[in-house]
Amino acid sequence: MADISKDLIAKAAQGDMGAFEEIYKATSGFVYNVALRITNDRSDADEATQDTFVKVHRNLKGFGFRSSFKTWVYRIAANTALNHIRRVAKHVSGRATYDPAVHDRPAAPDVTGAIDRQDARHLLEAMLGTLDPDQRACLVLREIQGLDYQAIADTLKININTVRSRLKRAREKLLAFGGKG
Repeated sequence: MADISKDLIAKAAQGDMGAFEEIYKATSGFVYNVALRITNDRSDADEATQDTFVKVHRNLKGFGFRSSFKTWVYRIAANTALNHIRRVAKHVSGRATYDPAVHDRPAAPDVTGAIDRQDARHLLEAMLGTLDPDQRACLVLREIQGLDYQAIADTLKININTVRSRLKRAREKLLAFGGKG
């Protein structure tokens, strides 16, 4: 995520929609990515992303620069995605369905690469699907977004020891998932 200037944030907080649009353009990709990794569903991630920006817009006046803007937006995005999962009460089975295709002739190399990438994405989604939303949020923020334990704790407003235990349990589940293959 690109750095957002204090001036731009202040303008957006005062109602400048052009400034808010710049903030949206600079942050929407990473907000969607966080939401997608937590919800594990594209349409849910779309909704969580929209909800996140509604909340960012509503609460921008209250942003007091006590934390970095990135951390503040992470917190809103992660919590919005978690709340979205809880609200729709989705049941994630944690089972990957894989239907191996049998072809008479080999696929072109570019098609094979695309299939390999798609298989890897499905495997990642299946693995993340084995985790409960709280574990998934911690794991996404740590392993995919690269936040340190304290930043995760600040983002999710939980104790750092809770972050550690959720990450430990998440990693144990993923290792168990990997052992099934």
